[in-house]
Amino acid sequence: MFCCKSLTAAAAAVAILTGVAFFKGGDASPTAAVGQAAPLFTLEDQTGKAVSLAEQTGKVVVLEWFNNECPFVQKHYTGGDMNKLATAYKAKGVLWFAINSTKNKTNADNTAIAKEWNIDRQILNDSTGATGHAYGAKTTPTMVIIDKSGNIVYQGAIDSTASADQADIAKSENYVAKALDEVLAGKPVSTQQTKSYGCGVKYAK
Repeated sequence: MFCCKSLTAAAAAVAILTGVAFFKGGDASPTAAVGQAAPLFTLEDQTGKAVSLAEQTGKVVVLEWFNNECPFVQKHYTGGDMNKLATAYKAKGVLWFAINSTKNKTNADNTAIAKEWNIDRQILNDSTGATGHAYGAKTTPTMVIIDKSGNIVYQGAIDSTASADQADIAKSENYVAKALDEVLAGKPVSTQQTKSYGCGVKYAK
């Protein structure tokens, strides 16, 4: 289970304002790893609503590192592929959050691109970069899958073709879809880690 149900309102407020991630058991490790507890965080979505990972207990969660200016991200959005994928698994009970760790990005920026790209899920503002650093996210897109017990079961690329060409999507193996199917079927994830590809995350520091 995700921990920290006892987080105080004051602590949650600090997390929203600073983007500081909360870690299970006081673990201050700067990067997450497959098989370990997912670093907890509280971030604002594009509407200003606070989203806490600690409150998603018992849910399968996908985290997608996002930057609309990155051509590797655009590859998965211009034809609607990422939206279709997220919608398909939302129907199966999976929660899917995009996380924008790009410096100086605002909720208004995320609102604008959500409207332009027809994104109907939450884009979380991590402009401080604290959550991205906690997960060791180096590129956009980087994908993380968290199981119902709060552990990371997949981390890495979205698919097997490291290109910005939309035509490559159809002929690529989608690692995220494969891992989600296995998780939802109660099976171990066969490919737990891959090397992510894309644009470097434009962190504030």
